[in-house]
Amino acid sequence: MVNTKEMLKKALNENYAVAQFNINNLEWAKAVLLASQSKNSPVILGVSEGAAKYQGGFNTIVGMVKGLLKDLEITIPVALHLDHGTSFESCKNAIDAGFTSVMIDGSHMSIEENVEITTKVVEYASRYGVSVEAEVGIVGGDEDGIKGEVKYASLEECKLISVTGIDSLAASLGSVHGEYKSEPNLGFAEMKEISGALNLPLVLHGGSGIPEGDIKKAIQSGQTKINVNTELQQVFTKYLSEYFTNNMHTKPKGYDPRKVLKSSFDEIQNVVKETITIFGSENKNES
Repeated sequence: MVNTKEMLKKALNENYAVAQFNINNLEWAKAVLLASQSKNSPVILGVSEGAAKYQGGFNTIVGMVKGLLKDLEITIPVALHLDHGTSFESCKNAIDAGFTSVMIDGSHMSIEENVEITTKVVEYASRYGVSVEAEVGIVGGDEDGIKGEVKYASLEECKLISVTGIDSLAASLGSVHGEYKSEPNLGFAEMKEISGALNLPLVLHGGSGIPEGDIKKAIQSGQTKINVNTELQQVFTKYLSEYFTNNMHTKPKGYDPRKVLKSSFDEIQNVVKETITIFGSENKNES
């Protein structure tokens, strides 16, 4: 496992984006890793606080991911990232468990408070070689308890947060968590302005459901890390539902949970592969 510093610097310099796929169980993690390996692409495994609690805790997730990397013989760069850490304590606990990257989300605080808590996280993370992502502005929608109305980040706020020593910045510019109720309205001009002023990898949250053309335009505007979660959740639920609708559970050993959970395994891999191709990170596993 590695942090995100070098993979995102490379992406920024070469105009592509590294995908963060949020993982919710062993099957998802395995599918994401195998698909990324097949595409020879760096990848970021995202884990929200809620997903960490569901899966048993930070230590459990680190052990699972390390085991998968070894047993599956994964050779691509893989970062394990805390998504939307809401406190210094949460980020510290993830770092102590072995996460290689954390996000401190102080976007609902005043910019002064955001800078203060981000500085504290950066100081602790730097002792362990862990990369830090911060957020300015508010990503809209609802994901795992993270709710809010869209609030655009300002260049002034981005400059203030950038001096804390962060490695990437989620500057909210029109994207939302969860499903889009209408066509996304992203601030491409603002992306270019912030990227040009800071020369810092930008992070696009709410990447699921954004048209391919807009994704590519966002990458050209400085976005180097794009988060994908909802699309994998939708695929998982769709094929799990079909498993029961088609009465697969009544087949011999069809009740085996391994068969049930594997029903969406191939489709999750397909989504990961398609996403990597669109983001342009295929065959970017060079030193």
